[in-house]
Amino acid sequence: MSYHRFVALGDSCTEGLDDPHPFNGQYRGWADFVAGRLALDEADFRYANLGVRGRRLDHMLFEQIPVAESMRPDVICLFGGANDVMAGIYDERTVARRVDAVYRAATSICQEVVVFTLPDVAARMPLGKRMRPRIEALNDAIRESAVSYGALLVDLWPDTSVSDSRYFGADRLHLSEPGHRRLAAYTLTKLGISFPSSWLTEFDGVAPQPTFGENASWVCKRVLPLAARRVKNRLTGSEPGDGISPRRPELRPVLPSETAVPFHSFRPELFAA
Repeated sequence: MSYHRFVALGDSCTEGLDDPHPFNGQYRGWADFVAGRLALDEADFRYANLGVRGRRLDHMLFEQIPVAESMRPDVICLFGGANDVMAGIYDERTVARRVDAVYRAATSICQEVVVFTLPDVAARMPLGKRMRPRIEALNDAIRESAVSYGALLVDLWPDTSVSDSRYFGADRLHLSEPGHRRLAAYTLTKLGISFPSSWLTEFDGVAPQPTFGENASWVCKRVLPLAARRVKNRLTGSEPGDGISPRRPELRPVLPSETAVPFHSFRPELFAA
C-alpha cells in the first residue's frame, strides 16, 4: 500500500529531539525517516509534522487534531503520553480518558493510524523505577484504545534497546539518530513498508558506563535546567511547549536533503519487510 498525505502528531519525540540534522542542525527524527521512505512510492507524497516538545495528550487533541483533520491525511502517526506521566499532578484515570479521546479523534479522520506505547525507561534511567507504574498504566490505556478504535499499535515496552545509552542523545531521554531510525523501522513494519535493514542492526558490545564527571555534567546541564523550567512554569501558569510552533506545519514534499538518507542507493535486497 502507498500513501499520499502523512501527518505526524505528538511531543518532542515526534518533533525529532535529539536527532539534529547533520547538515543544518535542525531536528529530524523518526517521522522524517518514515516520510522519506513513503515518498519513494508516490510522486505527489506530502508530509506534515505537528509535534511540539512538552505537549500532553490533551494538547494534541485540541491543538493538533483539528489541523490534521483539515489536511485529510491517509496515514497518521501519533506518539504521545510521556509528558502526561511526568506531570507533577498525575491521575491515572484522567490520562486514560485523554488517550481514549485523542485516539477516537485521530481514527475518526483517518483510517490508518499508528500509535505507540512507551518503553521501560526504568531499565536505564536512575529515577525510572518511580515512573514505571505510571508508564505501565499509560501503556494499558494505549493498548485498550488501540484495539477499541482499530489503530495500529507499535508496542515498544518489550524493546530491550532502551537499556543501551547509544540509542539516546546527550540528555539521556530523547532518541539519538540510531534510536529514531529504529523507531522508524518499527513504524514502517507496522505499515507493511520495506526499509533499510541496517536501521535495526544492533550495536556491537556493551555501551560504556558514564564516568562520575559525565554524570555530574549531565545533572548540571540537563537535569537542573529542566527542573528549573518546570518550577517556572508552575509559578507563571505556563505549559511546556508554549510559544513553540511545529517545525513542519503544512503538508509539503519531502526533499532528499531533509532526511539525509540516500534511499536511491539501496539495493532491494537491503530492504526488510
